[in-house]
Amino acid sequence: MDNPVLGRYLIESELGRGAMGVVYKATDPMLERTLAIKTVNMDPGGEGSRHYEARFNQEARAAAGLNHPNIVIIYDVGKSGDVAYMAMEFIAGVELRVLLEFGQPLSPARALSIAVQVAEGLAYAHEHGVVHRDIKPSNIMVVADGPVKITDFGLARRRVSADVTLSGTMLGSPRYMSPEQALGKRADHRSDIFSLGVVLYEMLTGVAPFGGENEFALAQQIMNFAPPAPSAVISEVPKGVDSVVARMIAKLPDERYQSARELARDLAQCVQQLRLPEAADARPAVVDLAKTVALEPGGERTRRSDG
Repeated sequence: MDNPVLGRYLIESELGRGAMGVVYKATDPMLERTLAIKTVNMDPGGEGSRHYEARFNQEARAAAGLNHPNIVIIYDVGKSGDVAYMAMEFIAGVELRVLLEFGQPLSPARALSIAVQVAEGLAYAHEHGVVHRDIKPSNIMVVADGPVKITDFGLARRRVSADVTLSGTMLGSPRYMSPEQALGKRADHRSDIFSLGVVLYEMLTGVAPFGGENEFALAQQIMNFAPPAPSAVISEVPKGVDSVVARMIAKLPDERYQSARELARDLAQCVQQLRLPEAADARPAVVDLAKTVALEPGGERTRRSDG
């Protein structure tokens, strides 16, 4: 039986499924390469589908112009019937979310190495006018022998473009959003820095810095609660890292790092000061990093959501 076709791409298998569509492993017969195909199902008469399509096209425009080792590569965008699709780099790795789902911290060296690479990717995106707005563990891919990749620019926007969503609507995943996002305000590049700070805190300690029984309680914590320093939770975390994390998750944007490039330099210095080789965390391996975990449409997973 012949493989189904989407555009010119041969569909090999399903990699993930979410509310907006499906991600497939596919082959490009023209270039003879494996790639991932992210789809969005469109209902021509549905208001929601028009929003999804606009968001999908926004992601494509935001990501297509970015060429950096720490950002997933977008090859092609198209539409077949009621299905819009995006052909992108096939990443043989796992979401950072998988490494954190057991509540165990990563080693400081590994956590900082991942954060440095994400900061470098964000610095490049920001310098090219793109704000991600949804940095979280399920949008960070970790590869055994390759660079960390930022994925899913579904909420990204160019600084010169209008937001797809209505003004005053919260954008991003609640657990990782910045105080200004929790208030429904416009997010800029410093919101990405805050979100990365939350992710780094979780990598270092095994727990998220903010929590709550519902989104309102969580938003209150994000806006008002100062979590304990990472070294107070995990003694192996160097105290010098505490000040970097504190500056990343400062409540006011003006009190945070003002550029991801500056942040990346400070994180790299923290790695150097550890004087330790990059190492896997001490836990027994619970996942096979060679197993592909693909991008999820809309940045969500069916197994567990980042919130």
